[in-house]
Amino acid sequence: MKVYQTDEIRNIALVGGAKAGKTTLSECMMFEAGVINRRGTIDDKNTVSDYREIEHERENSVSSTVLYAEYNNKKINIIDTPGFDDFVGEVISALKVADTGIMVINAQNGVEVGAEISWRYTSQHNTPVVFAVNHLEHEKSNFEETLRQLKAQFGNHVTLCQYPVNTGIGFNTVIDLIKMKMYKYAEDGGKPEILDIPDSEKAKAEDLQAQLIEAAAENDEALMEVFFENGTLTEEEMLKGIKEGLINRGMFPVFCINAKHNMGVGRLLEFITNSAPAPNEMPAIKTESGRELTYDPNDQVTLFVFKTSIESHLGEVSFFKVYSGEVTESIDLVNANNGTKERLSQLFIMAGKNREKVSKIMPGDIGATIKLKNTATNDTLNSPKFGDDVIPPIEFPEPKIQMAVKAVNQGDEEKLNVALQEMHKVDKTFRIQYSKELKQNIAGGMGELHLNLIKWMVENLEKIPMEYYPTKIPYRETITKKAKAVYRHKKQSGGAGQFGEVHMMIEPYSEGMEWTTEFPVRGTDEVKLEWGGKLIMNNCIVGGAIDARFMPAIMKGLMEKMENGPLTGSYARDIVVYIYDGKMHPVDSNEISFKLAARNAFKEAFKNAGPKILEPIYDVEVIVPEEKMGDVMTDLQGRRAVIMGMEADGNYQKIKAKVPLAEMNRYSTALSSITSGRAMYSLKFAEYAQVPGDVQTALLKTYEEQLAEED
Repeated sequence: MKVYQTDEIRNIALVGGAKAGKTTLSECMMFEAGVINRRGTIDDKNTVSDYREIEHERENSVSSTVLYAEYNNKKINIIDTPGFDDFVGEVISALKVADTGIMVINAQNGVEVGAEISWRYTSQHNTPVVFAVNHLEHEKSNFEETLRQLKAQFGNHVTLCQYPVNTGIGFNTVIDLIKMKMYKYAEDGGKPEILDIPDSEKAKAEDLQAQLIEAAAENDEALMEVFFENGTLTEEEMLKGIKEGLINRGMFPVFCINAKHNMGVGRLLEFITNSAPAPNEMPAIKTESGRELTYDPNDQVTLFVFKTSIESHLGEVSFFKVYSGEVTESIDLVNANNGTKERLSQLFIMAGKNREKVSKIMPGDIGATIKLKNTATNDTLNSPKFGDDVIPPIEFPEPKIQMAVKAVNQGDEEKLNVALQEMHKVDKTFRIQYSKELKQNIAGGMGELHLNLIKWMVENLEKIPMEYYPTKIPYRETITKKAKAVYRHKKQSGGAGQFGEVHMMIEPYSEGMEWTTEFPVRGTDEVKLEWGGKLIMNNCIVGGAIDARFMPAIMKGLMEKMENGPLTGSYARDIVVYIYDGKMHPVDSNEISFKLAARNAFKEAFKNAGPKILEPIYDVEVIVPEEKMGDVMTDLQGRRAVIMGMEADGNYQKIKAKVPLAEMNRYSTALSSITSGRAMYSLKFAEYAQVPGDVQTALLKTYEEQLAEED
């Protein structure tokens, strides 16, 4: 393959809803560019993009695929992304490195939730957007309604560059407002017949072109002057204005395609090569140290790994974008995130599972390498000069759903954990961690579909049967008033026995509180608990009732009950303990005796100190169409939510609420059902709050039944 310079490179991401036709469009793009000589189809399971077994089974994309096309002496890197929100991490990582988003819209359905979600992420990344309205050949297609929805959802900067003459069955003709020509396609698509615009369409085309010219001129002051002087722009001037509009998101061109029959795709490619920005035409990004990356081939190398995949016969493949310097085969770089050295022994340009070996990759280009030792998605690799200077990482959303996971066969637990950790390497929106508190392996994902996909991959690719089950809720236990307890541990079984007696008082801890005056405090041990809050132990012993050497054992006993609270076995927090008296035996007293005495005294005092259970409360933000807001709020209130406020978010409403985590089970599924998939939400831990009395009673009863079963 030819070595392409930065200004000859275009990086695009195909985004939009499921079934919009992104994969079919990518297939046509590669066919038009001669990368493949035959177009595959989803039905025949032979597309270059959807090559994974799970994608063949589901007949839609679940992972982004990096492809390329060479067209008009330009190299177009294409990232085909999934359309379901459960796989939105793939969209986010693609938009991190793409310079233009091609938003594919299904003309049968108009603006769907997948397009709305993708739009939000293009806005966050300030990514230029071109709309490709697809499926115009379908009998239910409605271009005018689709255009109305595009403008309603995304604003008046949505601008026609083409419009169809005959939508529906038999669609084969579009009017191109840039060229002011009619493009007519044969039944099997391909190269069009380029004709003059017929008289019946001239007035409409001239009016729409005037709107296009004015929109293009608005993005450049010099062009505005030309426009005012001449009343029009040349094609070259128009393309310049469109490019400026794309870069500053002041213009979103609309094109017409029929990807299934390869109509309009060549013209779209031509537009991309002429008007989509090259990497060095976009605003330069900065490293965390403030260094500006300008795609200078003479600079030191900086590249960013935006995706990792595991491929059969290749192993781990790292996909990267070069931001400065020339990357050559066998180059030695430093991982800025962890300081390790990496050698890029082989360089590839990828097209799905196919790869082409290259010796050099220029700034702005996207490439791949294999078998990096200590480099993962979100890592920056630099020449030694810029060793620890990192590119800001991709901000992946937090999991929306959590489930406990275990192997069906107990002997597979270790293998399962390794497999799930590998899944996290490939998919950063999937999280797996062991909760010491809950004694569960917790899997987190973007929805039930996402977690079910992980299960499919583990069971079918790794051959490890696994199952999900509900996670426990990480409750906390604390007290509301003072209480005293005395406990004597005494055990005699021949020989040396065990004896320890502890007198204690406990009270709630609060920041800045003063110790009780009931007992003289001789020493204080403070433990900042891993799970939040504190345990304070005040030594109030006088007269040597308990030897100081037993105080660490008493603290150990207290900590055991703090880790396994008396009410439900949850972590306890925010308690002050006063050890004010006790007894020892000259022979039988030892550390274990005082540990057990302290543990049992604490348990007894705790239950008399107005104990309460605290539950985790999360800040939840739901972005929802206005007409569905009432239904969503009703559902939230049924989940014990406290609505904190509402505000406009573009054409949507944002509902802010505080919701107990215990009530968020299967919320992603419920929200999707209520809003027909048009809403999205995020959640973040906020605080712990006391559970209502009826909930506490139910939790205590459940825990008692659990203990009875274990006995």
